[in-house]
Amino acid sequence: MNFIVSSSLMLQHLQAVSRVISSKNTLPILDNFLFQLKGNELVVTASDLETTLITHIQLDSASEEGEVAIEAKRITSILKEFPEQPLTFNIDKDALTVDIVSENGKFSIMGQNSADFPQLPELKKGNHSVTLSSDVLLVGVSKALFAASNDELRPVMTGINIELSSDHMTFVASDAHKLVRYRRTDVKADETASFILPQKPAGLLKNILPKDNSAVTLKFDQKNAVIEFSSYKLICRLVEGNYPNYEAVIPKDNPNKLTIDRLDFYNSLRRVSVFSNQASNLIKLSLTANQLTVSAQDIDFSISAHERVKCQFEGDDMEIGFKSLFLIEILANLSSADVVMNLSDPTRAGILVPLETESEHEDVLMLLMPMMING
Repeated sequence: MNFIVSSSLMLQHLQAVSRVISSKNTLPILDNFLFQLKGNELVVTASDLETTLITHIQLDSASEEGEVAIEAKRITSILKEFPEQPLTFNIDKDALTVDIVSENGKFSIMGQNSADFPQLPELKKGNHSVTLSSDVLLVGVSKALFAASNDELRPVMTGINIELSSDHMTFVASDAHKLVRYRRTDVKADETASFILPQKPAGLLKNILPKDNSAVTLKFDQKNAVIEFSSYKLICRLVEGNYPNYEAVIPKDNPNKLTIDRLDFYNSLRRVSVFSNQASNLIKLSLTANQLTVSAQDIDFSISAHERVKCQFEGDDMEIGFKSLFLIEILANLSSADVVMNLSDPTRAGILVPLETESEHEDVLMLLMPMMING
């Protein structure tokens, strides 16, 4: 089993799939990559049992098909030290020896039996399927991921709820304090279906999805999802359970409307939040016709700050409190120059939307629950 491959190309693919490997694997074989030589293509697989990532590398030349498991950390460490050059891999499938031959030397490591590597799960017949562009999936996952919960007692809230219908595709994530709903009207499915994508595979997609219009095939059944694009294939176990009815928590009647420059608002919050109480992170917004006052104080340390920001405000003068950390995070994940904040009263959630969207097919909504202002 022999093949020749560019050192940088090999490293790029191995680093991408190595993100799957857990630091606390239950099976020693999961610390390895599975190398499978098929024709003129090397298929590399990494898995943690819950999530599996497969990549296909086109080779300069290859002979004799076969497979072997190779320690992931060692092979990536070796490849990092090579300048760009062709490397020859000579693998003895019986002795499990792996020789890497460069222009000036030879490096020998031991492989492991590929039969120990876990089998991939297969989707049941009658699974759901949709094709979309990689940039739509990338934006949807990126917009929603930060809002997912880390509370393992409520596992359904730890992932991104992805819904398909004949009208649109929707990505939703919430931790009960903040909520993100990202909807695309240019992706439609034949039937209504949904699944909850866990955080780890969502983070992998965020890192490796190409930022272009290349096609992505998404298939899923009740337990697993398979996402294929360019030279990668991601297989993951889904979060089991039903996602809560998030539409019920989105206030429909919001008479107070704040329109403000996103970066001005963001930077002001960053400065003033330094003076907020470290435990509560409470920041107060005082709204009048054309002015927003952002204020915070920490009585324990006798520090306070307030700053005025120009804005447009339609509605009754009001004061509302938010956790500054969450509000800053939401503004960082909105991409328009100006944002609109829709409010009803100080006890109900605030809704933030971009004033102008990047695409006519997208609908972005971010919600944040308020905090009580003492005194």
